[in-house]
Amino acid sequence: MEQNAEIDMLEGKRVLVTGGTGSLGRVLARRLLDGIAGDPAEVIVFSRSEATQHAMRLEFQRRDVATDEIAYDERRASKLSFRIGDVSNYASIAAALRGVDFVFHGAAMKQVPACEYHPVEAVRTNVDGAANIVRAIAENSLPVEAVVGIATDKACKPVNVMGMTKALQERIFCQANLDCPGTRFMIARYGNVIASRGSVIPLFADQIRRGGPLTVTTPEMTRFLMSLDRAAETVVAALAGGGPGEIFIPLLPAVRISDLAESMTAGTGVEISCVGVRPGEKIHEVLVSEEEAARTHRRGDHLVIAPVLPELRAAEIAGEPFSEREYSSADAVVSRDELDAMLDAHGLREIEPAAAPGAGTQDP
Repeated sequence: MEQNAEIDMLEGKRVLVTGGTGSLGRVLARRLLDGIAGDPAEVIVFSRSEATQHAMRLEFQRRDVATDEIAYDERRASKLSFRIGDVSNYASIAAALRGVDFVFHGAAMKQVPACEYHPVEAVRTNVDGAANIVRAIAENSLPVEAVVGIATDKACKPVNVMGMTKALQERIFCQANLDCPGTRFMIARYGNVIASRGSVIPLFADQIRRGGPLTVTTPEMTRFLMSLDRAAETVVAALAGGGPGEIFIPLLPAVRISDLAESMTAGTGVEISCVGVRPGEKIHEVLVSEEEAARTHRRGDHLVIAPVLPELRAAEIAGEPFSEREYSSADAVVSRDELDAMLDAHGLREIEPAAAPGAGTQDP
C-alpha cells in the first residue's frame, strides 16, 4: 500500500465496520487490529447475523468451540467487539454510531440475481442503509470524523439493481459532505474480490469439487480481480488520503471468464458449459466511466475521481490526470500465464473433484 502521512490516523480511535462479518469485513477487521492505520482502541463489527458473529468471534480468538461467556470475556480481553443490528433500521445504526470516530460501511446486498429478484430489499439495505448513517450523524450531531462507503464496479454505468443501488449510495455519501461538514465521506470502488462469498471463483471451485459442469455465462465476459488484502488497503487508502466526496479506485488486473474457467479446470476433467448471461449481468465491468474520466487523477496505485458536486472539489486535484477514455475490464485483461500465477498464489488450481466429472451439477 502506498505510504501516507496520516497512516496512524486510527491510533486510539473507535472504529465501526458495518457488514463486518462478510469476507471483506473480516479481513478489514484483522488488518485494523494488526495496525494497518495505527492501533485502534476498539474495532466494532456490526451485522445482522448472530451466527456469523459467533463464528467470527471464535475465528479471531482461535477457538474451535466456546461457552457463552466468551461474549463477555471478549470485552475485557480484546479490542474486537460485536454488535447485532441492521443498517436499514435507523434506531439500530444510530445507536451503533454513538462514540464512534470512524466508519467503514460494508453492509450490502451484493449478489446480482438476488437484487434483481428482491429490488425493494436491495434499496432498503444499500440505499436506506447509507441514508440512515448520514441522518444519524446529522440529526444527533455525532462527532464522527470520517465515513468510507464501500462500492463496486457495478455502480459505474449501472445496468442492474445492485449497481443502481450502490450508485445511489455513492451519491448519498457525496452529498452528505454538505449536510455533515464535520464528517468526511469518501468512497472505495473496486471489482470482484478473489474468494469473497458469492463471487465467481468460489462458485467455480464448488462446481469443480462437485464434479462439474463448470458454468460460464458467456466466453467473452471479463472481470476485474483483486485480493481481499488489496481491497482492505484500498478502503484504508480512501480514509487516509481521500477528500470529501472522492472515489478511490485501485488499478487492477482483469481476466476473461473463459480463461479463468479453463485455468481452474486444467487437469481435472471437469467440463465447461456456457449457460448465458444471468439477469442484470454486464459483459464487461467499468471502474471509471467516460463521463468520470475528465475529473479522474492517478495517485500512486489508485485512481481518484473528484466529487460530482462542484462545491466539494478542491481547487487543485492532486495526482496525474487520467488520460484514458474509461477504465474497463475489457482493456486490462492479463495473459493466461499471469492468470495462472495469480490463481497459484491463492491455491486455486489444486482443486480436486470429489466425484467423477458430470456426477454433480450446480445451478447457474
